[in-house]
Amino acid sequence: MTDVADYFTRSDGTYLCARWGRPIVPVVFGVDDATLSVFKGAIEAVVALAGHKMAETDPELGANLMVFFCREWDELSGVPHLDRLVPELDGLVGRLKRADANQYRIFRFDDDGAVKAAFVFLRMDQHLEAVSADTLALSQAVQTILLWSDRAFMDSSPLALIDGAAVIRPEVAQLIRAAYDPVMPVVAHDPAHALRLRARMGQLQ
Repeated sequence: MTDVADYFTRSDGTYLCARWGRPIVPVVFGVDDATLSVFKGAIEAVVALAGHKMAETDPELGANLMVFFCREWDELSGVPHLDRLVPELDGLVGRLKRADANQYRIFRFDDDGAVKAAFVFLRMDQHLEAVSADTLALSQAVQTILLWSDRAFMDSSPLALIDGAAVIRPEVAQLIRAAYDPVMPVVAHDPAHALRLRARMGQLQ
C-alpha cells in the first residue's frame, strides 16, 4: 500500500482519519508482569513517536486504552463491568466466534470526533502464539494510535523485521508523526486530508 489515502479509506469508500484528543492511559488484562511491561513500553514508544502524551489516569474513564487477552472469546462475557464499557459485548462475542477472529479493536470518540478510548481484544490462538510479545505489542500500539481504515493492514503489516527485531515501517512511522502534527486536524473526513498528510511526511523526512 503506497497511497496515503488508502490507509484511511474504509471498505464502504468513506475516508476517516482520527487521532487521540487526550493523553493515553493504558491498562492490560490477562498477561503476566513481563508481557505487561512489554506492552506498556511499546505504547510509550509509539506515543513518543507521535509526539502525543500519556498520563497516570483519565478523568472520565480511569484508563482509556484497555487491552484484553483471552484464550476463548466467551471469556470476555465474564469480565466484570466490561458490558458497561462495551454495551454491544454479547453480540460482539458471537460475531468474533463465528468469524474465528483472533483480534478486534473498538474506538470511542469525543464530541469533536477525536479518539477518547480504545478497547483491544486479543484471542491467543496458534497464530498469535507464534508472534513474539515485542512484535505483538508494537503492532497493537501502532494500530491504536490512529483510527486506520479497516483495510489498512490486511495485505501488509505495519511492522518490518530488521536483524530479527520488529520496527515500524518508515512510511507508517512518518504517517503517525504527520497525523499528530499540531497543524493537522484531530479528525478528517475529506480525502484531501491525505494530500496534506503526504506533504507533512515530506517535511518530516
